[in-house]
Amino acid sequence: MSPTTRDGLPRGPKLPGAIQLVVMMRWWPQFVAACRRRYGKVFTIRNTMMGEMVYLADPDAIKTVFAGDPRIFHAGEANSMLGGLLGDSSVLVVDDDVHRERRRLMMAPFHRDAVARQADLMADIAAENIAGWPVGRPFPVAPKTSQITLEVILRTVIGASDPARLAALRDVMPRLLSVGPWASLAIAKPSLQDRLPWRRLARNMAESDRLLYAEIAERRADPEIAERTDALAMLIQAGGTAMSDKELRDQLITLLVAGHDTTATGLAWALERLTRHPEILAKAVAAAESGDAAGEEYLDAIAKETLRIRPVVPDVGRILKEPVEVAGYRLPAGVMVVPSITSVHADPDVYPDPDKFDPDRMVGATLSPTTWFPFGGGNRRCLGAGFAMVEMRIVLREILRRVELSTTTEPGEKTKLKHVIMTPARGGQITVRAVKQVTGVGSAPEVPSASV
Repeated sequence: MSPTTRDGLPRGPKLPGAIQLVVMMRWWPQFVAACRRRYGKVFTIRNTMMGEMVYLADPDAIKTVFAGDPRIFHAGEANSMLGGLLGDSSVLVVDDDVHRERRRLMMAPFHRDAVARQADLMADIAAENIAGWPVGRPFPVAPKTSQITLEVILRTVIGASDPARLAALRDVMPRLLSVGPWASLAIAKPSLQDRLPWRRLARNMAESDRLLYAEIAERRADPEIAERTDALAMLIQAGGTAMSDKELRDQLITLLVAGHDTTATGLAWALERLTRHPEILAKAVAAAESGDAAGEEYLDAIAKETLRIRPVVPDVGRILKEPVEVAGYRLPAGVMVVPSITSVHADPDVYPDPDKFDPDRMVGATLSPTTWFPFGGGNRRCLGAGFAMVEMRIVLREILRRVELSTTTEPGEKTKLKHVIMTPARGGQITVRAVKQVTGVGSAPEVPSASV
Protein backbone atom coordinates (compact mmCIF):
# COMPACT_ATOMS: atom_id res chain seq x y z
CA MET A 1 0.00 0.00 0.00
CA SER A 2 1.47 3.35 -0.99
CA PRO A 3 2.09 5.78 1.90
CA THR A 4 -0.60 8.42 2.16
CA THR A 5 -1.61 11.39 4.25
CA ARG A 6 -4.80 11.48 6.33
CA ASP A 7 -6.81 12.61 3.29
CA GLY A 8 -5.55 9.66 1.23
CA LEU A 9 -3.19 11.69 -0.95
CA PRO A 10 0.51 10.88 -1.41
CA ARG A 11 2.85 12.35 1.15
CA GLY A 12 4.42 15.78 0.68
CA PRO A 13 5.80 18.79 2.54
CA LYS A 14 3.79 19.87 5.59
CA LEU A 15 4.41 23.59 5.16
CA PRO A 16 1.26 25.76 5.16
CA GLY A 17 -0.25 26.28 1.70
CA ALA A 18 0.59 30.00 1.70
CA ILE A 19 4.25 29.25 2.38
CA GLN A 20 4.36 26.59 -0.33
CA LEU A 21 2.90 29.12 -2.77
CA VAL A 22 5.62 31.66 -1.97
CA VAL A 23 8.33 29.00 -2.30
CA MET A 24 6.95 27.83 -5.67
CA MET A 25 6.71 31.38 -6.99
CA ARG A 26 10.40 31.87 -6.26
CA TRP A 27 11.96 28.38 -6.50
CA TRP A 28 9.43 26.22 -8.38
CA PRO A 29 11.77 23.65 -10.05
CA GLN A 30 14.14 23.53 -7.06
CA PHE A 31 11.23 22.92 -4.67
CA VAL A 32 9.87 20.13 -6.88
CA ALA A 33 13.34 18.55 -7.14
CA ALA A 34 13.71 18.61 -3.35
CA CYS A 35 10.30 16.95 -2.94
CA ARG A 36 11.24 14.32 -5.51
CA ARG A 37 14.37 13.45 -3.53
CA ARG A 38 12.49 13.41 -0.22
CA TYR A 39 9.24 11.67 -1.13
CA GLY A 40 9.93 9.66 -4.28
CA LYS A 41 8.22 9.62 -7.66
CA VAL A 42 4.74 10.56 -6.41
CA PHE A 43 4.14 13.36 -3.90
CA THR A 44 1.65 16.09 -3.02
CA ILE A 45 2.27 19.84 -2.98
CA ARG A 46 -0.40 22.13 -1.58
CA ASN A 47 -0.64 25.85 -2.15
CA THR A 48 -3.34 28.44 -1.74
CA MET A 49 -3.52 29.34 -5.45
CA MET A 50 -3.62 25.94 -7.15
CA GLY A 51 -4.82 23.68 -4.33
CA GLU A 52 -3.70 20.06 -4.05
CA MET A 53 -1.19 19.05 -6.71
CA VAL A 54 -0.11 15.42 -6.99
CA TYR A 55 3.24 15.41 -8.79
CA LEU A 56 4.15 12.42 -10.95
CA ALA A 57 7.72 11.49 -11.89
CA ASP A 58 6.92 7.91 -12.96
CA PRO A 59 6.47 7.36 -16.73
CA ASP A 60 3.79 4.68 -16.22
CA ALA A 61 1.73 7.03 -14.06
CA ILE A 62 2.24 9.81 -16.59
CA LYS A 63 0.97 7.50 -19.34
CA THR A 64 -2.24 7.08 -17.32
CA VAL A 65 -2.70 10.85 -17.39
CA PHE A 66 -1.78 11.48 -21.02
CA ALA A 67 -3.87 8.57 -22.27
CA GLY A 68 -6.77 9.32 -19.93
CA ASP A 69 -10.24 10.47 -20.92
CA PRO A 70 -9.98 14.25 -21.52
CA ARG A 71 -13.46 14.63 -20.05
CA ILE A 72 -11.98 13.47 -16.74
CA PHE A 73 -8.46 14.91 -17.02
CA HIS A 74 -9.06 18.64 -17.56
CA ALA A 75 -5.96 20.46 -18.79
CA GLY A 76 -7.74 23.71 -19.61
CA GLU A 77 -8.99 24.03 -16.05
CA ALA A 78 -5.46 23.34 -14.79
CA ASN A 79 -4.21 26.20 -16.99
CA SER A 80 -6.83 28.61 -15.68
CA MET A 81 -4.14 30.67 -13.94
CA LEU A 82 -3.16 31.84 -17.45
CA GLY A 83 -6.67 33.02 -18.30
CA GLY A 84 -6.04 36.56 -17.11
CA LEU A 85 -3.53 36.97 -19.94
CA LEU A 86 -4.71 34.56 -22.62
CA GLY A 87 -8.46 35.09 -22.27
CA ASP A 88 -11.22 32.67 -21.34
CA SER A 89 -11.57 31.18 -24.84
CA SER A 90 -7.87 30.41 -25.40
CA VAL A 91 -7.22 26.89 -26.65
CA LEU A 92 -5.03 26.44 -23.55
CA VAL A 93 -7.77 27.13 -21.00
CA VAL A 94 -10.81 25.38 -22.50
CA ASP A 95 -11.76 21.70 -22.26
CA ASP A 96 -13.95 18.99 -23.79
CA ASP A 97 -15.72 19.63 -27.11
CA VAL A 98 -14.77 23.31 -27.21
CA HIS A 99 -11.10 22.43 -26.96
CA ARG A 100 -11.30 19.67 -29.52
CA GLU A 101 -12.99 21.94 -32.08
CA ARG A 102 -10.70 24.89 -31.43
CA ARG A 103 -7.61 22.72 -31.70
CA ARG A 104 -8.88 21.28 -34.98
CA LEU A 105 -9.29 24.78 -36.41
CA MET A 106 -5.79 25.76 -35.35
CA MET A 107 -3.94 22.73 -36.73
CA ALA A 108 -3.67 23.79 -40.38
CA PRO A 109 -0.84 26.35 -40.02
CA PHE A 110 1.21 23.82 -38.07
CA HIS A 111 1.05 20.91 -40.50
CA ARG A 112 4.49 19.82 -41.70
CA ASP A 113 4.08 21.20 -45.23
CA ALA A 114 2.85 24.55 -43.92
CA VAL A 115 5.82 24.83 -41.57
CA ALA A 116 8.25 23.88 -44.34
CA ARG A 117 6.96 26.78 -46.45
CA GLN A 118 8.04 29.17 -43.71
CA ALA A 119 11.62 27.84 -43.41
CA ASP A 120 13.30 30.37 -45.68
CA LEU A 121 11.55 33.29 -43.97
CA MET A 122 12.67 31.98 -40.58
CA ALA A 123 16.26 31.86 -41.85
CA ASP A 124 16.03 35.38 -43.31
CA ILE A 125 14.66 36.80 -40.05
CA ALA A 126 17.41 35.08 -38.06
CA ALA A 127 20.17 36.26 -40.41
CA GLU A 128 19.01 39.87 -40.26
CA ASN A 129 18.99 39.84 -36.47
CA ILE A 130 22.36 38.07 -36.10
CA ALA A 131 24.00 40.71 -38.32
CA GLY A 132 23.43 43.25 -35.54
CA TRP A 133 24.96 41.23 -32.70
CA PRO A 134 27.91 42.85 -30.86
CA VAL A 135 31.38 41.42 -31.39
CA GLY A 136 34.06 40.98 -28.76
CA ARG A 137 32.00 41.56 -25.63
CA PRO A 138 29.57 39.37 -23.68
CA PHE A 139 25.85 40.01 -24.00
CA PRO A 140 22.64 38.20 -22.99
CA VAL A 141 21.39 36.31 -26.02
CA ALA A 142 17.85 35.70 -24.74
CA PRO A 143 16.61 39.16 -25.81
CA LYS A 144 18.06 38.52 -29.28
CA THR A 145 16.44 35.11 -29.70
CA SER A 146 13.23 36.66 -28.39
CA GLN A 147 13.36 39.28 -31.14
CA ILE A 148 13.84 36.53 -33.73
CA THR A 149 11.02 34.29 -32.54
CA LEU A 150 8.65 37.23 -32.04
CA GLU A 151 9.27 38.39 -35.61
CA VAL A 152 8.69 34.84 -36.88
CA ILE A 153 5.37 34.63 -35.03
CA LEU A 154 4.24 38.10 -36.10
CA ARG A 155 4.97 37.47 -39.77
CA THR A 156 4.27 33.78 -40.28
CA VAL A 157 1.50 33.04 -37.79
CA ILE A 158 -0.29 36.35 -37.31
CA GLY A 159 0.66 37.63 -40.76
CA ALA A 160 1.35 41.20 -39.62
CA SER A 161 2.70 43.39 -42.42
CA ASP A 162 1.73 47.00 -41.65
CA PRO A 163 5.09 48.67 -40.71
CA ALA A 164 3.69 50.90 -37.96
CA ARG A 165 1.69 48.08 -36.38
CA LEU A 166 4.64 45.69 -36.60
CA ALA A 167 6.84 48.22 -34.83
CA ALA A 168 4.23 48.71 -32.11
CA LEU A 169 3.82 44.96 -31.61
CA ARG A 170 7.60 44.54 -31.41
CA ASP A 171 7.60 47.16 -28.68
CA VAL A 172 4.68 46.07 -26.53
CA MET A 173 4.93 42.27 -26.64
CA PRO A 174 8.30 41.96 -24.83
CA ARG A 175 6.98 44.28 -22.11
CA LEU A 176 3.81 42.25 -21.80
CA LEU A 177 5.64 38.93 -21.67
CA SER A 178 8.32 40.02 -19.19
CA VAL A 179 6.23 38.68 -16.35
CA GLY A 180 7.78 37.96 -12.99
CA PRO A 181 6.21 36.32 -9.93
CA TRP A 182 4.59 39.59 -8.79
CA ALA A 183 2.83 40.26 -12.10
CA SER A 184 1.85 36.58 -12.25
CA LEU A 185 -0.49 37.17 -9.34
CA ALA A 186 -2.53 39.61 -11.44
CA ILE A 187 -2.69 37.15 -14.32
CA ALA A 188 -3.99 34.42 -12.02
CA LYS A 189 -6.40 36.93 -10.37
CA PRO A 190 -7.36 39.47 -13.08
CA SER A 191 -9.28 41.63 -10.58
CA LEU A 192 -5.89 42.77 -9.28
CA GLN A 193 -5.13 44.48 -12.58
CA ASP A 194 -7.24 47.49 -11.53
CA ARG A 195 -4.92 48.15 -8.60
CA LEU A 196 -1.90 50.41 -8.71
CA PRO A 197 0.91 47.80 -8.55
CA TRP A 198 -0.45 46.02 -11.62
CA ARG A 199 -1.74 48.88 -13.77
CA ARG A 200 1.31 48.76 -16.02
CA LEU A 201 0.47 45.15 -16.87
CA ALA A 202 -3.11 46.22 -17.63
CA ARG A 203 -1.88 49.05 -19.91
CA ASN A 204 0.39 46.67 -21.82
CA MET A 205 -2.48 44.21 -22.26
CA ALA A 206 -4.77 46.97 -23.52
CA GLU A 207 -2.18 48.13 -26.05
CA SER A 208 -1.52 44.59 -27.33
CA ASP A 209 -5.28 44.02 -27.63
CA ARG A 210 -5.69 47.22 -29.65
CA LEU A 211 -3.03 46.07 -32.11
CA LEU A 212 -4.33 42.50 -32.38
CA TYR A 213 -7.91 43.65 -32.96
CA ALA A 214 -6.59 45.92 -35.73
CA GLU A 215 -4.92 42.89 -37.35
CA ILE A 216 -8.17 40.95 -37.09
CA ALA A 217 -10.18 43.76 -38.69
CA GLU A 218 -7.68 44.14 -41.51
CA ARG A 219 -7.67 40.42 -42.22
CA ARG A 220 -11.46 40.18 -42.24
CA ALA A 221 -11.56 42.99 -44.81
CA ASP A 222 -8.82 41.52 -47.03
CA PRO A 223 -10.35 40.59 -50.43
CA GLU A 224 -7.46 38.18 -51.01
CA ILE A 225 -7.74 36.39 -47.69
CA ALA A 226 -8.14 33.03 -49.42
CA GLU A 227 -4.59 33.35 -50.76
CA ARG A 228 -3.06 33.94 -47.34
CA THR A 229 -1.28 31.20 -45.37
CA ASP A 230 -1.03 32.79 -41.92
CA ALA A 231 -2.88 31.27 -38.97
CA LEU A 232 -5.13 34.29 -38.49
CA ALA A 233 -6.42 34.10 -42.07
CA MET A 234 -7.03 30.37 -41.75
CA LEU A 235 -8.96 30.83 -38.51
CA ILE A 236 -11.14 33.56 -40.01
CA GLN A 237 -11.94 31.38 -43.01
CA ALA A 238 -12.95 28.40 -40.88
CA GLY A 239 -16.43 27.61 -42.07
CA GLY A 240 -19.47 27.07 -39.88
CA THR A 241 -17.69 27.61 -36.57
CA ALA A 242 -16.11 30.98 -37.24
CA MET A 243 -14.72 32.66 -34.16
CA SER A 244 -15.70 36.06 -32.83
CA ASP A 245 -13.10 38.82 -32.70
CA LYS A 246 -12.63 38.14 -28.97
CA GLU A 247 -12.08 34.43 -29.58
CA LEU A 248 -9.59 35.21 -32.35
CA ARG A 249 -7.75 37.63 -30.06
CA ASP A 250 -7.45 34.93 -27.40
CA GLN A 251 -5.91 32.48 -29.88
CA LEU A 252 -3.46 35.07 -31.21
CA ILE A 253 -2.20 36.06 -27.77
CA THR A 254 -1.91 32.35 -26.96
CA LEU A 255 0.26 31.77 -30.03
CA LEU A 256 2.40 34.76 -29.12
CA VAL A 257 2.92 33.57 -25.56
CA ALA A 258 3.21 29.84 -26.19
CA GLY A 259 5.02 30.00 -29.52
CA HIS A 260 7.40 32.89 -29.05
CA ASP A 261 8.78 33.13 -25.52
CA THR A 262 9.18 29.38 -25.08
CA THR A 263 11.15 28.88 -28.32
CA ALA A 264 13.30 31.94 -27.63
CA THR A 265 14.15 30.55 -24.20
CA GLY A 266 14.99 27.12 -25.64
CA LEU A 267 17.40 28.77 -28.10
CA ALA A 268 19.05 30.79 -25.34
CA TRP A 269 19.56 27.63 -23.30
CA ALA A 270 21.01 25.81 -26.33
CA LEU A 271 23.65 28.53 -26.80
CA GLU A 272 24.34 28.64 -23.05
CA ARG A 273 24.98 24.87 -23.14
CA LEU A 274 27.05 24.88 -26.36
CA THR A 275 29.44 27.60 -25.19
CA ARG A 276 30.30 25.47 -22.14
CA HIS A 277 31.09 22.38 -24.21
CA PRO A 278 33.81 23.18 -26.80
CA GLU A 279 33.81 19.76 -28.48
CA ILE A 280 30.04 19.76 -28.91
CA LEU A 281 30.12 23.35 -30.17
CA ALA A 282 32.75 22.43 -32.79
CA LYS A 283 30.63 19.49 -33.90
CA ALA A 284 27.55 21.72 -34.04
CA VAL A 285 29.36 24.30 -36.20
CA ALA A 286 30.44 21.55 -38.61
CA ALA A 287 26.85 20.31 -38.75
CA ALA A 288 25.51 23.81 -39.45
CA GLU A 289 28.02 24.37 -42.24
CA SER A 290 27.60 20.95 -43.83
CA GLY A 291 24.32 21.68 -45.58
CA ASP A 292 23.36 18.01 -45.50
CA ALA A 293 20.71 15.92 -43.78
CA ALA A 294 23.17 14.47 -41.24
CA GLY A 295 24.09 17.98 -40.14
CA GLU A 296 20.44 18.93 -39.76
CA GLU A 297 19.83 15.80 -37.73
CA TYR A 298 22.60 16.77 -35.32
CA LEU A 299 21.20 20.28 -34.90
CA ASP A 300 17.84 18.67 -34.22
CA ALA A 301 19.52 16.47 -31.58
CA ILE A 302 20.99 19.57 -29.93
CA ALA A 303 17.52 21.09 -29.70
CA LYS A 304 16.08 17.89 -28.22
CA GLU A 305 18.86 17.47 -25.67
CA THR A 306 18.58 21.13 -24.67
CA LEU A 307 14.85 20.71 -24.04
CA ARG A 308 15.60 17.59 -22.02
CA ILE A 309 18.27 19.03 -19.74
CA ARG A 310 16.78 22.54 -19.61
CA PRO A 311 13.03 22.14 -20.22
CA VAL A 312 11.42 25.54 -20.69
CA VAL A 313 8.23 24.61 -18.83
CA PRO A 314 8.73 22.53 -15.66
CA ASP A 315 5.48 20.56 -15.68
CA VAL A 316 1.94 20.22 -17.02
CA GLY A 317 -1.29 19.68 -15.12
CA ARG A 318 -4.71 18.06 -15.32
CA ILE A 319 -7.57 18.61 -12.86
CA LEU A 320 -9.57 15.47 -12.14
CA LYS A 321 -13.31 15.72 -12.72
CA GLU A 322 -13.94 12.24 -11.27
CA PRO A 323 -12.04 9.98 -8.84
CA VAL A 324 -9.25 8.14 -10.66
CA GLU A 325 -6.61 5.60 -9.68
CA VAL A 326 -3.14 6.90 -10.55
CA ALA A 327 0.18 5.40 -9.42
CA GLY A 328 -1.54 3.21 -6.85
CA TYR A 329 -3.57 6.01 -5.27
CA ARG A 330 -7.31 6.59 -5.50
CA LEU A 331 -7.28 10.32 -6.16
CA PRO A 332 -10.48 12.33 -5.60
CA ALA A 333 -12.11 14.75 -8.02
CA GLY A 334 -10.73 18.27 -7.80
CA VAL A 335 -7.10 17.23 -7.34
CA MET A 336 -4.58 18.38 -9.95
CA VAL A 337 -2.27 15.65 -11.25
CA VAL A 338 1.03 17.04 -12.49
CA PRO A 339 3.39 15.12 -14.81
CA SER A 340 6.77 16.58 -13.85
CA ILE A 341 8.87 17.27 -16.92
CA THR A 342 11.93 18.31 -14.94
CA SER A 343 11.81 15.20 -12.73
CA VAL A 344 11.55 12.68 -15.55
CA HIS A 345 14.11 14.42 -17.75
CA ALA A 346 16.60 14.28 -14.85
CA ASP A 347 15.92 10.65 -13.90
CA PRO A 348 19.10 8.53 -14.21
CA ASP A 349 16.97 5.43 -14.77
CA VAL A 350 15.63 7.08 -17.93
CA TYR A 351 18.68 9.09 -19.02
CA PRO A 352 22.04 7.76 -17.80
CA ASP A 353 24.25 10.55 -16.48
CA PRO A 354 21.31 12.99 -16.75
CA ASP A 355 23.34 16.08 -15.81
CA LYS A 356 25.57 15.61 -18.85
CA PHE A 357 24.71 17.65 -21.94
CA ASP A 358 25.00 14.99 -24.64
CA PRO A 359 23.21 15.59 -27.97
CA ASP A 360 24.56 12.26 -29.28
CA ARG A 361 22.05 10.47 -27.04
CA MET A 362 19.31 12.01 -29.20
CA VAL A 363 20.74 11.09 -32.61
CA GLY A 364 18.54 8.39 -34.09
CA ALA A 365 16.72 7.93 -30.77
CA THR A 366 13.06 6.93 -30.61
CA LEU A 367 11.73 9.07 -27.81
CA SER A 368 8.83 7.97 -25.63
CA PRO A 369 6.04 10.51 -25.08
CA THR A 370 6.22 9.80 -21.34
CA THR A 371 10.00 10.21 -20.94
CA TRP A 372 10.63 13.19 -23.27
CA PHE A 373 7.74 15.61 -23.18
CA PRO A 374 8.89 19.25 -23.16
CA PHE A 375 5.73 20.09 -25.14
CA GLY A 376 3.35 18.24 -22.83
CA GLY A 377 1.48 15.16 -23.96
CA GLY A 378 -1.72 13.41 -24.89
CA ASN A 379 -4.47 15.39 -26.57
CA ARG A 380 -2.96 18.57 -25.08
CA ARG A 381 0.51 18.25 -26.57
CA CYS A 382 1.51 21.66 -27.89
CA LEU A 383 0.10 21.96 -31.41
CA GLY A 384 3.11 24.11 -32.39
CA ALA A 385 5.71 21.54 -31.28
CA GLY A 386 6.80 20.75 -34.83
CA PHE A 387 6.94 24.46 -35.69
CA ALA A 388 9.11 25.12 -32.62
CA MET A 389 11.55 22.29 -33.39
CA VAL A 390 11.98 23.43 -37.00
CA GLU A 391 12.48 27.02 -35.85
CA MET A 392 15.07 26.03 -33.24
CA ARG A 393 16.99 24.02 -35.82
CA ILE A 394 16.95 26.79 -38.43
CA VAL A 395 17.91 29.59 -36.04
CA LEU A 396 20.71 27.52 -34.50
CA ARG A 397 22.01 26.76 -37.98
CA GLU A 398 22.06 30.43 -38.97
CA ILE A 399 23.79 31.48 -35.73
CA LEU A 400 26.50 28.84 -36.04
CA ARG A 401 27.05 29.57 -39.74
CA ARG A 402 27.30 33.33 -39.28
CA VAL A 403 29.23 33.96 -36.07
CA GLU A 404 32.10 32.35 -34.20
CA LEU A 405 31.21 31.90 -30.54
CA SER A 406 33.69 32.00 -27.68
CA THR A 407 33.58 29.16 -25.19
CA THR A 408 33.65 29.68 -21.43
CA THR A 409 34.66 27.78 -18.33
CA GLU A 410 32.13 29.64 -16.18
CA PRO A 411 29.54 27.50 -14.35
CA GLY A 412 26.24 26.98 -16.12
CA GLU A 413 23.64 29.65 -15.56
CA LYS A 414 21.00 28.97 -12.95
CA THR A 415 17.35 29.05 -13.87
CA LYS A 416 15.07 32.02 -13.21
CA LEU A 417 11.31 31.63 -13.24
CA LYS A 418 9.44 34.01 -15.55
CA HIS A 419 5.77 33.25 -14.96
CA VAL A 420 5.72 29.55 -15.97
CA ILE A 421 8.93 29.59 -18.07
CA MET A 422 12.40 28.70 -16.79
CA THR A 423 14.89 31.13 -18.33
CA PRO A 424 18.69 31.45 -17.95
CA ALA A 425 19.25 33.66 -14.89
CA ARG A 426 21.68 35.95 -16.74
CA GLY A 427 19.87 35.82 -20.07
CA GLY A 428 22.24 33.29 -21.64
CA GLN A 429 25.48 35.29 -21.74
CA ILE A 430 27.53 34.63 -24.89
CA THR A 431 30.40 36.34 -26.71
CA VAL A 432 30.74 36.55 -30.49
CA ARG A 433 34.45 36.29 -31.28
CA ALA A 434 34.16 36.96 -34.99
CA VAL A 435 31.66 37.30 -37.82
CA LYS A 436 31.89 34.79 -40.66
CA GLN A 437 31.43 35.53 -44.32
CA VAL A 438 28.35 33.67 -45.52
CA THR A 439 26.71 33.79 -48.92
CA GLY A 440 22.98 33.17 -49.19
CA VAL A 441 20.56 31.67 -46.72
CA GLY A 442 18.36 28.98 -48.18
CA SER A 443 16.75 26.14 -46.32
CA ALA A 444 18.81 23.04 -45.64
CA PRO A 445 17.63 19.48 -46.29
CA GLU A 446 14.66 18.29 -44.30
CA VAL A 447 15.05 16.11 -41.27
CA PRO A 448 12.84 12.98 -41.23
CA SER A 449 9.40 13.68 -39.80
CA ALA A 450 9.99 11.47 -36.76
CA SER A 451 12.44 14.04 -35.44
CA VAL A 452 9.92 16.86 -35.21
